[in-house]
Amino acid sequence: MGLATMKGPGIFLAQFAGDDAPFDSFDAICRWAASLGYKGVQIPTWDARLFDLDKAAASKTYCDEIAGIASGHGLSITELSTHLQGQLVAVHPAYDAAFDGFAAPAVRGDPKARQEWASEQVKAALTASLHLGLEAHATFSGALAWPYVYPWPQRPAGLVEAAFDELARRWRPILDHAEEVGVDIAYEIHPGEDLHDGASYEMFLDRVGHHERANLLYDPSHFVLQQLDYLQYIDIYHERIRAFHVKDAEFNPTGRQGVYGGFQSWVDRAGRFRSLGDGQVDFSAVFSKLTQYGYRGWAVLEWECALKHPEDGAREGAPFIDAHIIRVTERAFDDFAGAGVDAAANRRMLGLD
Repeated sequence: MGLATMKGPGIFLAQFAGDDAPFDSFDAICRWAASLGYKGVQIPTWDARLFDLDKAAASKTYCDEIAGIASGHGLSITELSTHLQGQLVAVHPAYDAAFDGFAAPAVRGDPKARQEWASEQVKAALTASLHLGLEAHATFSGALAWPYVYPWPQRPAGLVEAAFDELARRWRPILDHAEEVGVDIAYEIHPGEDLHDGASYEMFLDRVGHHERANLLYDPSHFVLQQLDYLQYIDIYHERIRAFHVKDAEFNPTGRQGVYGGFQSWVDRAGRFRSLGDGQVDFSAVFSKLTQYGYRGWAVLEWECALKHPEDGAREGAPFIDAHIIRVTERAFDDFAGAGVDAAANRRMLGLD
């Protein structure tokens, strides 16, 4: 894959949608995002204030209207998101009550119906992505094994394997639908999901037959909090990265707490998310590596910070991302010293004549 200039800046609307203007309608929130310098918006498909997923799956005309609203403000739609619905594709019973609120009222309290509803929601979002001309879709994997992430007491033999077998079984028809509509699923690798690092992603990938549509959303903030090498991760998985959340984080362990955070609130945790530029992520290196490997997708702000006001984070985010996007070169820096192609001279230099 050759060099490419990634697209952006984009902004994920989930953390900003609300009941007050300008965050209460798609037109108004697009006007606000464009005023800050954003070029794209990532849409949370569960938020009816901004988007009607059922209508989008059924009607290309509706999708054209949504795209037209964005375009009227100089914006593109970067991806659709089903993070909440994807979470419900696989829920361990320990989390039933906590996650039930993510579901439609009609399926709450019924895990089987909730799972079927969630799977259809992700499929609908993939169809809607086709209608919108999008190449990737952002989601979560859900989790069956997560309660057993730390092996104490010792995990029974075969427990994790059974969990991943079932996770793959649930996702395989969704991945096949993704293939039918020509849209990549980009799993956000995230604590709380069974796909939370490279090793767990590979376990899943093996079980879905290395499905071409089982791809990745890259977000370095989640790797800072896990103390995983977020730059080497790009080296390993760059061929699978289809989406990019630009989110900062910091990890400052103390004598009292580390990765697990001691049950503290976000502001008091050793690892916490920060607004862009306020954390420890080396974004110059991140953007360089993604560009080196030919990433052609969007750079999308996902704002989460325990300290800063969201509107300040959004205002600062657009110029931050814009400054880090690398406009790729069309020629080598040392072309000035080139002497053209002379096959005979090359052979003489190599002592072949």
